[in-house]
Amino acid sequence: MKARVPLVAALLLLPALAAAEIQLPPGFRAQVYVTGEGFDSSQGRGARGIPAVSTLAFDPAGVLYLGRTGRRYFAGGEVEEIWRIYRVPAGGASLSPKTEARYFHGPPLLNPMIGAIRGERELFVTTYDRDRKIGVLYRMVDGRAELFAGGTPDGGAAPLFRQPEGVTVDAGGGFYVADRGQGAVVRLDAAGRVLAARYVEVTRPRVLLADGAGGLWIGADGNAEAPWQQADGEIWHVSAEGVPRLVLRGPIPQAIGLTPGGHLVVADRHAARVFIVMPDGARVDVLRFTDSDAPRSLAVAPVTPQTERAGIAGDLFVVAIKGGAWPVNEVLRISGPLDELVRARRPRTP
Repeated sequence: MKARVPLVAALLLLPALAAAEIQLPPGFRAQVYVTGEGFDSSQGRGARGIPAVSTLAFDPAGVLYLGRTGRRYFAGGEVEEIWRIYRVPAGGASLSPKTEARYFHGPPLLNPMIGAIRGERELFVTTYDRDRKIGVLYRMVDGRAELFAGGTPDGGAAPLFRQPEGVTVDAGGGFYVADRGQGAVVRLDAAGRVLAARYVEVTRPRVLLADGAGGLWIGADGNAEAPWQQADGEIWHVSAEGVPRLVLRGPIPQAIGLTPGGHLVVADRHAARVFIVMPDGARVDVLRFTDSDAPRSLAVAPVTPQTERAGIAGDLFVVAIKGGAWPVNEVLRISGPLDELVRARRPRTP
């Protein structure tokens, strides 16, 4: 059992999650980890939360990066696509219009999505221009962004990326990028050079994650033209030899993560649940939302000496859409033995 130590005051001041909003297995606990005040939705609901978070990732020290954070959604206002990235220290945060600037990280970017963290300092972010259909993979160090791959090609050549979304780094420091617009996963080396422009072809890939053993998990929208549409999503696993295998068809995987034991955790926005998928496609439920809440993204905190000291190592963090008000979200911390849950429960087949 991992040791628990008190978290910083920021987390202790956050409100507890109402039991009616989430269903958890015995031995699990939910807390609000990042929230905000004064970020109202365009519908005028006055929903509590922070603006439109759809991607997140942890560094080895337990710092949480939140991406694709939109502008305030005022009634009748236009939606900006130049959005901020937040950097939240271990312990969580409660943001307000007066305090949120202290959590800003780097320059605002066009439609940024947090993808991967390499080592202790390198944050990788994908962006794309919807109108020009050109995408970029940025490398960020200490809040400074530089082009790593993609962008506008020279001489009228076809762009490397059109709609890059998920990105992951493998054990050797190389990268895989899910290009939803081109229906393919692009493979790059550690310096950003292209190894395979179409390493794997999958219909509308959105999220992906290296499994630590040379393999790759891919979550795809399948026949859904937009992630909020009802359709059949797909979860694929690619072997170390580059052979893809369809593991599960049906749920649209909004986000994926790996438990400390290497089990794949999936956020299913349509079914308002988070589950673990086994290699044979069987599923084990981790949590279910009620009252029109739903998961939008997730990440598992890495197990490092720093996260052990902070008491968050191996915990699951879920971006929650509150009551259908998608313009503002909260980040929930789910504490519990994820891998023991897999061993203790007999998976049901899909």
